[in-house]
Amino acid sequence: MRQAGRYMAEYRALRERHSLLDLCRTPDLATEVTLQPIRRIEVDAAILFSDLLLPLEPMGVRFDFVKGEGPTIENPLRSEADLARIRRFEPRDALSPVLQAIRQIKGELAGRVPLIGFTGAPFTLASYAIEGGHSANFAHTKALMYGSPAAWHRFCDLLADMAADYLVAQIEAGVDAVQLFDSWVGSLNAHDYREFILPHTRKIFERLEAYDVPTIHFGVGTGAILEQLRDAGGDVIGADWRIPIDEAWARIGPDRAIQGNLDPTVLLAPIQRILAATDDVLARAEGRPGHIFNLGHGILPMTPLEQVQALARYVHQQTRI
Repeated sequence: MRQAGRYMAEYRALRERHSLLDLCRTPDLATEVTLQPIRRIEVDAAILFSDLLLPLEPMGVRFDFVKGEGPTIENPLRSEADLARIRRFEPRDALSPVLQAIRQIKGELAGRVPLIGFTGAPFTLASYAIEGGHSANFAHTKALMYGSPAAWHRFCDLLADMAADYLVAQIEAGVDAVQLFDSWVGSLNAHDYREFILPHTRKIFERLEAYDVPTIHFGVGTGAILEQLRDAGGDVIGADWRIPIDEAWARIGPDRAIQGNLDPTVLLAPIQRILAATDDVLARAEGRPGHIFNLGHGILPMTPLEQVQALARYVHQQTRI
């Protein structure tokens, strides 16, 4: 999950002077924010600081972050004609500041921990572009998906191509692993996922097979579609906190690693409850190879840093061989 954020005082200090997009688009700032958690928390990998919406702008979908509301799309895509206007781009040019940040971060890390790159998956990027921001029911997205399936598939095929190109560019810049975030895909049932999303997500992972880097596939609220996520691809499948990790792993299959799955809100609890919940995740994983202990989603802004530090130390203590 994203490591940096408002739970860290040094991040808040930067945000007082710079917008979120400035942090993402300025290599020196993106490098600093990526390294902040590495200096303070005993994590086993660094995660590139960026935003999954960045590829939308060079495709012709302008957006900004509105305080208190999150990302807002300037002109949401609501028709077949809107979808047809989306253009391809070359990530090595359009997103070169991100790639430069990767090179700088790798230099600063000096092999201390690996670096994970990422991008957004087709459904999540499409949903942001169509809904115009966060959504409770994805009505506009599903209306286009059901009503104009041919246009939908053309759009998602383009998004898949751009996502794959972007991840390849990140690999070339030096990331050690890549993660595909499908934050909103849990709004789909298994049938719709197979029909409207799986072919496009699978295309991304098939493209990455030529590169010797681990791939992570993560979604939120995906308890109903874990098997479909597995079929779409990824060496590691993420599971959030809504399903016990042993049940999720049984459905995903023993041939995949699994990432998860402590509820992020548990980090707001007293330390003994945090440790008990952590013990439950570890006990269910049974020390099997391929378990990446992680939160089931991102760290909440009000989380005390000391709680995150204690969690990382405890996991290392309990799993050290």
